[in-house]
Amino acid sequence: MDNTIRIEVAYARPDKQKIVELEVSAGTTVFDAAKQSGLEVQFDEIDYDSIHMGIFGKMIKKPREEILRAGDRIELYRPLLIDPKQARLNRATK
Repeated sequence: MDNTIRIEVAYARPDKQKIVELEVSAGTTVFDAAKQSGLEVQFDEIDYDSIHMGIFGKMIKKPREEILRAGDRIELYRPLLIDPKQARLNRATK
């Protein structure tokens, strides 16, 4: 029996995107797998202790506790530059 699973970790900026494929031990958490990705080397703004994380677009509230399943894609989310409601209001007033 194989005790590893394959997952992906993704991060994107407007100018650069990266998806890293990893093989991790079964039972690995979202937080631990994100750190194993090494994306902070290419994107120095990544701080795993404060960045929001999700799996396939669904926000994970406790990435240190959420256990991964085979095929999951962890997404690391950049902070919003403007509140979406405010952005819509700004567009509507133009």
